[in-house]
Amino acid sequence: MPEISEFGPDLYTLVDEEGVEQTFELLDVMEAEGNTYYALVPYAEKPEDILDGSDELVVLKMEEVDGEELLASIEDDEEFERIGQMFLDRIMEEFDEEDEAETEE
Repeated sequence: MPEISEFGPDLYTLVDEEGVEQTFELLDVMEAEGNTYYALVPYAEKPEDILDGSDELVVLKMEEVDGEELLASIEDDEEFERIGQMFLDRIMEEFDEEDEAETEE
């Protein structure tokens, strides 16, 4: 399982069903319900491009296929909603902690 780097974004290039490649930045990795899940957002090289983005959170699940680990879409809607909400709660908690630390300084 990759670790989130403190020195720069962890980037993943994913290919969709139509064969289109897009680069995503890893926000978080979480173990839940016996699986490993990844939260990613579309990568933007310039900070101003982030503001123009769609704020799309992509949640993928690690699956093993023929002995190879792959990131895959979550097919079950209930699982997707549950895991997505868990990631959103974790991300919001992290931002709240950062805001509190900034106001204390």
